[in-house]
Amino acid sequence: MTVTAWTAAQVARKVIDNKELFILDVRNEDAFKDWKIDGHKFDYLNIPYFELLDGVEEILPQIPAEKEVLVVCAKEGSSIMVAEMLADAGREVGYLEGGMKSWSMYLEPIKVGNLTNGGELYQFVRLGKGCLSYMAISEGEAAIIDAVRFTDVFTKFAEDKGVEIKHVFDTHLHADHISGGRHIAAATGATYYLPPKDAEEVVFDYAPLEDGLKVQLGASEIEVGALYSPGHTIGSTSFVIDGKYLLTGDILFIDSIGRPDLAGLAEDWVGDLRETLYSRYRTLAEDLIVLPAHFMIIDELNEDGTVAKRLGDLFAENHGLNVEDEEVFRSMVTDNLPPQPNAYQEIRHVNMGKITPDNDEQTEMEIGPNRCAVR
Repeated sequence: MTVTAWTAAQVARKVIDNKELFILDVRNEDAFKDWKIDGHKFDYLNIPYFELLDGVEEILPQIPAEKEVLVVCAKEGSSIMVAEMLADAGREVGYLEGGMKSWSMYLEPIKVGNLTNGGELYQFVRLGKGCLSYMAISEGEAAIIDAVRFTDVFTKFAEDKGVEIKHVFDTHLHADHISGGRHIAAATGATYYLPPKDAEEVVFDYAPLEDGLKVQLGASEIEVGALYSPGHTIGSTSFVIDGKYLLTGDILFIDSIGRPDLAGLAEDWVGDLRETLYSRYRTLAEDLIVLPAHFMIIDELNEDGTVAKRLGDLFAENHGLNVEDEEVFRSMVTDNLPPQPNAYQEIRHVNMGKITPDNDEQTEMEIGPNRCAVR
């Protein structure tokens, strides 16, 4: 039997199209429990590769012959070795090119919907990290919100669409992933916007993203309207695009709410978080479609792979929006916080422009799941 190399893009389609897949993950048990490739119809077997050095005969009964089988490791090498053993044993099998490293980096662009006069809104889904970025397009111009560090994905997409990137926004100073925003702006001549309350320590120039700011995009005059919404950070800012879509950054997710502690100020910011979720957002139209900057679990994906839901539905269904007692809410978001994102302090310093790690170092900083949420 032959061994087939699978790209992260191919695995992503299995996730989005809700297909079956059996994954043999040969990383250590702690790495697998912390972070794996999630799919609605995926089955898993975790056996560290060093337990398979003498052969795969003992695990063959656990590997289904009727399903596609993918071997996964951290960077690729171990999965190739195990996949070849399985092929020698007569099994059809593939391995993930680049391992979990490549899975962490892959972005899948998906159209969310139409905007005024032929405009379009796209969501870039980073399945392996839970990051969500956006590009709004109108009459030859584009605006990007919360871009991750793979700048060529966005510039190539804009080129393919025949549009010029004019505006680049970060809803806040990110702590769990490295932003590509200012680098895209530098490469394209676009204006880069950042909330000034999050930018007190940055060492580069930026345009202030402040409450009430409206930026026209194309002749169709789509309003990218800013809405100050602190809580995850003190400068967190949301967007209402075209009166249809609410981009919430890391304040509100589909199944959870933002954590207030990544700058070490949970006790100070929890009140801002509640004010945003329970007062500011309550004044908005419930028909707005919420588009967050992250997702936490695979169940937050819609059938088409997008992460989006009506604001009114979240008011009814999201537990974090339905804690009446303020002290109970405060305890929920300060006493039960998940582990901090990997290297989050260093990532904040990268996004401030204070340090410039190389590409391999940036990859290591970002390894692991999204940890921006409180559930």
